[in-house]
Amino acid sequence: MKYIITLILLASLASIIYGFNINEENKALSDKCIGFGTVGIFLVAMPLFLIKVSKGKKMKDYMLTEENIKKMQDKEKKTSDNQ
Repeated sequence: MKYIITLILLASLASIIYGFNINEENKALSDKCIGFGTVGIFLVAMPLFLIKVSKGKKMKDYMLTEENIKKMQDKEKKTSDNQ
């Protein structure tokens, strides 16, 4: 998975660079290359990376629930007493 994400990222960056290099010669192709490179980075590579990184983690730990709010308030009270 890591290599697929890296390959997509490199291909997208190459497409963007190529699009900027041919900007004056062929404007339509240049815009398409830059657009496909941007889509590759933000709509393909980034979600795949986030899925890979967040695998095995509990989403409940990162959500703002009443239980987590109480835990945060308890931590604030403990740290303020020590100061």
